Amino acid sequence: MAQLQLHGMWALATFTEKGKFRIARLTTFMDPFQDIKGDGWQVVQGLYAIGSGGLFGVGLGESKQKYLYIPEPHNDFIFAVIAEELGFVGCLFVIALFGVFIWRGLLTAMKAQDSFGSLLAVGITSLVGIQAIINIGVVTSSFPATGMSLPFFSYGGTALLILLASMGVLLNVSRSTR
Repeated sequence: MAQLQLHGMWALATFTEKGKFRIARLTTFMDPFQDIKGDGWQVVQGLYAIGSGGLFGVGLGESKQKYLYIPEPHNDFIFAVIAEELGFVGCLFVIALFGVFIWRGLLTAMKAQDSFGSLLAVGITSLVGIQAIINIGVVTSSFPATGMSLPFFSYGGTALLILLASMGVLLNVSRSTR
């Protein structure tokens, strides 16, 4: 028992020594305004962008936070820019699009001819759906920062290529349903 406790303390010490950024992400998640000029900068600026969008937004391409405030706004925090430019209504529209995608993906999985097609459809749908949920949760400060991109919106050619290939596979499963 004592040896197990010793290994646990060693693992905890190693985790905290090598992964201080993980601890910083968790403390920033708990209160991003505590270190507004340090680790909480991106989250706080994302929240400012969401708040300044209002109901209908400031207009497409008129975001102020994406210039020098949100670091790398075209990657992880693209949803904050969408919220500022298109407002609450635009955010609801984007979330509704992801909801329709998840619903149609699960419907395709239920109507697939075989179990492989069903599992493939569920896997692709959950890959995109969970990634979207986590990204939106991070931008709205509901989850700790992860660095996960928003599917179909974030910058990156390789990620978009893989997503589009996955959509082709999902459409092929959908085409051969019962």
